[in-house]
Amino acid sequence: MTEGDGDSVDTSCDRVPSQKVIRAIAAAEGIPPEQLHPPTYESLHTVVDPEALDALFARRSDGAPRPGGEVTFPFCDYDVTIERDGSVVLEERSDVSE
Repeated sequence: MTEGDGDSVDTSCDRVPSQKVIRAIAAAEGIPPEQLHPPTYESLHTVVDPEALDALFARRSDGAPRPGGEVTFPFCDYDVTIERDGSVVLEERSDVSE
């Protein structure tokens, strides 16, 4: 599925955002998620705190969903955006130095 110039990968709703990011990058790279690790790929921990990322999109303590918003950060040569609905959108970065 594509959206604009990026690839959109929406994994199942029972996964937390940090896992969705790993699965989306792995799918974009054509590898199993287990192969997305250093030294070939950077660690998610180098760009964002996975626990904090998951907490941003977790339901409130009373079970209510959090209000709108999205988070974007660079990871593994992509700009990763997690949208309010939990979908993950990847856009290849054009400013990546090789």
